[in-house]
Parts: sequence; structure tokens; C-alpha cells
Amino acid sequence: MSPSEEGPFVYSGILLTPRVLHCFLQRLVRVFFGCLAAVACGMLYAVYLSTYHDRKFWFSTRQELEREITFQEGSGLYYYYYKHMLTAPSFERGFYELTLDNKTVSGQTINIVERLSLYPELITSFIYRVTSSQDFVEPIYFYVGAVFGLQAIYVTALFVCSWVMSGTWVAGMLAVAWYVINRPDTTKVDHAIPLRENWALPYFSCQVVALTGFLSNNISSATEMFCYLTMSATTFTFLLVWEHSHYVLFIQGLCLFLLDSFDLLPPRKVTQSLLNKGVYLSSLFLAYLFQFQNPTLLSSPLLSLLIVKMLFSVFLLQQNMKVGPLVARVMKLFLHFHLVFTTGITFSYLVKKLIPVSDSDFILKFLEVKFGLNTTTDFVTNFLLCQESFQTPGQDLFLRLTQASVLPFYFLVLGICLLSTLQTIYRRLSGQPMKTNLRLEDGRIGEQPEVIYHVFHTLLFGGLALMKYLWTPYVCMFTAFGVCSPELWMTVFKWLKLKSIHPVVLSLILSTAVPTIIGFSLWREYCPRVLAELADLQEFYDPDTVELVNWIRSQAPVAAVFAGSPQLLGTVKLCSGSAVTSLPLYSDINLLRRTEDTYQVYAMRSAEDIYKTLTSQKTNYVIIEESICNELSLNKGCRIKDLLDIANGHVVYDKGEIYSFSKHGRFCQEIKLNYSPYTNYFTRVFWNRSYHVYKVNSVISFQY
Repeated sequence: MSPSEEGPFVYSGILLTPRVLHCFLQRLVRVFFGCLAAVACGMLYAVYLSTYHDRKFWFSTRQELEREITFQEGSGLYYYYYKHMLTAPSFERGFYELTLDNKTVSGQTINIVERLSLYPELITSFIYRVTSSQDFVEPIYFYVGAVFGLQAIYVTALFVCSWVMSGTWVAGMLAVAWYVINRPDTTKVDHAIPLRENWALPYFSCQVVALTGFLSNNISSATEMFCYLTMSATTFTFLLVWEHSHYVLFIQGLCLFLLDSFDLLPPRKVTQSLLNKGVYLSSLFLAYLFQFQNPTLLSSPLLSLLIVKMLFSVFLLQQNMKVGPLVARVMKLFLHFHLVFTTGITFSYLVKKLIPVSDSDFILKFLEVKFGLNTTTDFVTNFLLCQESFQTPGQDLFLRLTQASVLPFYFLVLGICLLSTLQTIYRRLSGQPMKTNLRLEDGRIGEQPEVIYHVFHTLLFGGLALMKYLWTPYVCMFTAFGVCSPELWMTVFKWLKLKSIHPVVLSLILSTAVPTIIGFSLWREYCPRVLAELADLQEFYDPDTVELVNWIRSQAPVAAVFAGSPQLLGTVKLCSGSAVTSLPLYSDINLLRRTEDTYQVYAMRSAEDIYKTLTSQKTNYVIIEESICNELSLNKGCRIKDLLDIANGHVVYDKGEIYSFSKHGRFCQEIKLNYSPYTNYFTRVFWNRSYHVYKVNSVISFQY
């Protein structure tokens, strides 16, 4: 007999009626196909990246040296240490050598694991060793494949996050489609594979998914515990593999702080918010230990915020803020914000006084200039502001997002969710309780804690003008959730007081029709472009750099020290193993100062000044790049030689006029003329179209 004929029966203490059983099976099938689609999207994206990377660089047909040179922007330096771990007699010995490295930066013994956040290379090399992968895959393919695999996890996490929030896995597919279409603005993985953010952001996306599930009202205790454990693991890993991760988590902490302050969490979630603080604190503590007692984490704004919030929670200073009439609550809220931030700033100041952090003053100065509160002629500050990662996105980014249809829908979704969230905040300040058992008919999308969190999240990330590779993927996910969410459309119909057509039916129709129309238009317009990218055989070949590296390998002494731009020195270190004067690392003020000294070869300085600077860094050879010396960029304020001239006081801009005060010509141009006094200090030993290599004479010969 069928279940309907037998009637209800009991299984594991649960009464299963035919209707309940049918709903359970329907949900199980939906989850199964959704998970299948999420995994398929991730795997297809990894295959797409691998194919595109091979077509772009002809990776499979290149020699080892030419493959390594494809790691652009100095990112290949990280791969050098991965190779070092594989060639070391043992993993333990290789790790020990990296913690006391004196073969990288001239004249310095540094802990390169801490300085460069090398845990991804350590873990990857360990897995490569223990799995005996050397028998069937080359080290460079294993390394690249690990990064592409993480990008698959990244895409899968975006899929799941959009799915969890909207209730349909169609949103996940739309989020992935927008992410792939806007790939130049969502990731740098196709040309700078080893960058730290390429390793870290997949873990952050998983952490955001877990936090989204943790904040949801309609989850079981087992799912809640799974989300908590996932948050713990991914938060710690994120902190471990990227030196800037604690700033990103600080923004996330601010979002949760706003949720708690505006009383936007149900009573059960308020208690559990203490668990969230425990996740951050324990992860910070473990990361502090694993990063060899890194003082930056102790003075981080994230730790200050967490400590202050814990104090307010323990001493119950926040409970009185959530009672009383509207005006009283608003006043208490402003007082609460003032106390939290002033106490946090005081705590951070005291920590910096007790545990001096070398770059604390520099970061404050950088932020002042970044947000227009101050101006400076300092080379390092202006140099960082000119880096793409720290610049405010230009109009071309918004134009591309608009052409892909994501930006108009993003503003639509954000506007609706923000207005609904403001309504919820007003209700809470007016004393209305938080509604936990929301139905579609209620039309209150801004009363869901996970949606409110994402509204704060996207506003803070966009408003603070953080790097676009953090914000743009988030825009794709958030927009896909909105257009596929019946609750969003129902919220609009509630505001419009629609009565001619049943709003529930119409919201269900629109949440299916709108993403279908968007998906079809994207498929028709962009699918041929993506396939054309995979079919196009691009040719990336840099014969001048190959020639330079081959000369270094064959002609330069093993113990030679090279000076040059950080990006080029990363390639030199990777391909030759020679010591260098600086590294392509923008989070270490000491290395940035050494970079400034090395860049003086492009300034209007005398031969004697440059010689003294290079010899103080124990330089044997200096590499001058034509692309920097004769740079013709339209953005003249960000050219290296312009930044140096301003920092050295050799050029002053006044009301559009340029005044020069240097009595010396530009060193990189004057030295090519081969006349005294330049020939007294330097001897040209190699040159081609892109590079001129000069030996720094150990004995000065005066010729007139």
C-alpha cells in the first residue's frame, strides 16, 4: 500500500504525513540539484581559468623559465619559495631556512614566512611532498592548479550565498554568470596567480556564506553549529594567508556592531553574537601565534573593536540603550557610538605605546591623504596611492558593470533593501519587537538579519572605496540575490499597496521572469565572447626579460646583489635566486623605504649620490628599465620619476606651472652617455631594448 493509503506513520520520533513526506522529498531534490549546480559552476570556472591561462601565455608549450616570467607584477617571488621548499632536504629544514633567510634582501636576515605571509606556499609544498605528486604532475602545474581550485571554491561560495539568501539556486547561477563576465574587475588571478588575495579571498567568501547562514532565522541547531565551525576555520585561515585581512574583517565587524546596536537581531541571535566575537578573538590569537607574534594584529582596529564590544557586553552597558521612547533611544545610540569608538581608539593608542608598531604612524598618514584630509610630498605615500589596489575605481569600471546590466539592478536591489532596513530600524527604535517568523505576505525583506548584514556590508565596502576585487564580486552576488528574491518584489508591492493583482503571485512570477530574461540576454551577448576568448591564441612573450635573466644566470656571480624596480626584482629572484635590494611588498614600510632609495636612479640626482645609495645597500648590479626612465603615461602625477622629483624637491607644481630646481640631469638618461663622472662609478655590462645593467664599481676610477 502507498503511504496515502496507510495514513501517517512515525519515523525517528517525527510524524510523517504524505504531505510532509512530499515536501521533504521536494526540498531534498531541490537541494541536491542546487548543490550539483554550485559544484558544476565552480569546476567549470576552474577549467575555464586553466584553459584561458594556457591560451594567453602558451603555458604548456613554454620552457620553465618562460613559464615563471608569466607571473607578473612581482608575484613570482612567492613561487620561488614554493620551489625552495620542494628542493630542501626536508620540510622542516626548508621551513627553518625561511625563518632565518639572509639570501633574499641584501644585508638583512629576515623571517620571510612572516614578512611575505608564505603559509600558502608552505601548505602547498607539504601536500605536494606527502602525496608524491611529483610522480605525475610538475611543481608549477600543481601550484597553479591549487590557486585555480581555490577560485572554484570562491565561485561556489558566491553561488551558495546568493542561493541561501534568495531561496533559489537560479540566483547562484546568475551571480556566477555576472562574476565571469566581469572577470577583469572581479579577480587578478589570470595574470598574477600567486598574489595573496588570490589565496585569501576564497576563504573570506566561505566565511561570509557561513555568517549568512548563522544569521538566518530558519536554520536548525545542527546547521547553526556547522556554520559556526566553518566561520572559525575560515576566519583563522583568512587572517593567516593575507596581511591585510584584519582590515577586511574590521569592516565586517562594524557591520555586526551596527546590527547589534540597532537591535536588529532576535533575542536568540543576540546571545549568539557573543560566539561571533569569540570566533574573531580566537582567530586573531591563533594568527598572532602562527605569524610569530606579529604586533600589527595587536594594534589592529579589529581587536580594539572586539575588546570594547566584549567589555560593553560583560558589564551590560548596552542593555539600557534599548529601552525608552524614540528620542531617548536615539540619544543613547549616539552616546553608545561615541563611547565605543573613543574607547577603541584609546585602547589602540595604548597598545601602540606599549608595543611599538613601526608602520602605525605611516598608515595613519596614508589614510589622511587617501581621504583628502592632508597632502604630502612623501614618495612612499604617493607611490601607494598610485597603485591600482588603493585607487578609487574610475568611471570605466561603472561603465563596464552597466554594460553587463549588473549595476542598474544592483542600485535597484540596494535601494529597496536599504529602505526596508531603515523602516526596520525605525520600528526597533520605536519599541516594536523583532519579527522572527516572517512570511512572504509580510513584504519585509529588511527585517531578515542576514539581509541587513549584507546591506551594511555592501555600503561600507563601497563607501570606503576598497579595492574593486573585494567589492565587485560582492555586487554580483548581492544583485543576483535581489532580482531572484520573491521577498524583495513583495516588499515593493507592499509599499505600492497593489490590489489589482495578487502581490504574492506577481512577486513569484517576477522573481522567476526577471532573472530568466537577464540570463537569456547575458547568454546571447556574452557567451560568444567567452568562447572566443578560449579559442583565441594570444602571444605573451617577453624576450628582453628572458635575455636578461639568462645573462644573470650565466654571467653574474652567484653572490651578486641586484637593484631595480620591485616587480623586476621579484622576477630576478625567482628565476636566478640572486639577492636583491628590495621586494615587491607594499605592506612593509622598511622595504618601501629601500624601494624609494633604489628608485633614485630615475631621479635628477648626481652619480655620487646614487653610488653612495647603492653601495649602502651592498649592490653589485643596478638594472635600469627603459619603460620607467622614458615613461609616457597620461597620468603624469603617478609616474615614478614625477613622484621622485616631487619627493626630492626637484620639481614644484604651482598653479599649473612646473618649476625645476635640480642642477643634475636625470640619472637614468645621463648614465647612458658614458661620460665622467658616471663612468667613474658604474660600468655597463649588459643592455638590450628594455634593460641596461650597470656594475657598481668596487674601486672608483676617475677619468676625465
